[in-house]
Amino acid sequence: MHSHLIPGIDDGSPDPETSIVLLKGMIDLGYETFTATPHVMEDMWRNNTETITNGFAVLKKAMGEAGINNEVRMAAEYLVDGNFTRLLEEKNELLTIQDNKVLIEISFIEPPRNLKETIFEMLMQGYHPVFAHPERYNYYYKRLDELKSIRDAGCIFQSNILSFSGYYGPAAQQCAEWMAEKGMVDLLGSDLHHERHLDALRQLKLTKALAKVMDQMAGTNNSVEVLL
Repeated sequence: MHSHLIPGIDDGSPDPETSIVLLKGMIDLGYETFTATPHVMEDMWRNNTETITNGFAVLKKAMGEAGINNEVRMAAEYLVDGNFTRLLEEKNELLTIQDNKVLIEISFIEPPRNLKETIFEMLMQGYHPVFAHPERYNYYYKRLDELKSIRDAGCIFQSNILSFSGYYGPAAQQCAEWMAEKGMVDLLGSDLHHERHLDALRQLKLTKALAKVMDQMAGTNNSVEVLL
């Protein structure tokens, strides 16, 4: 539900050859279906439905040539910025990871002032916002109640599975474990960008916190289950 497999349009896979290496590596690990979610950022990765669709066609062509028949879906990871606000104001159709679920992220430098308003507007337009890797935003580490309030505003929380291994540092791991303990992790994603992520996934161990999240998911009627 969260990966950067479309080649050459963001900081994920740089070319079709790398995309195939990443896909084959994930398939070898047992993953079967994938959702490619390139960044959409007005100041860096100025992607839109057209650029993503074109890039997705390149990926599908490379998959065909490599004999890979696994399902790969096309979506996006939208940064909550001025561009995203305009998309909502103009009621542009957003790319969804599944059904009406839209993956959003925020700046790692500072939180947007309009996050809850954006969540509300998405809900009003029939979308269900999925907040990508909330455990990685360090300005929330001393304001954990703010994470609760964001989730209570109507967001689904998606944690990166590698956060539970310490890949992003001990603070992100501790935050992910806290969220797991509070039952605040709704989805897991690989956030796969490159072969370093793939290598880390190969070495991933099932920690107590990660097992708790997976048990919680298995105990719900959530049809999304565990999407990586």
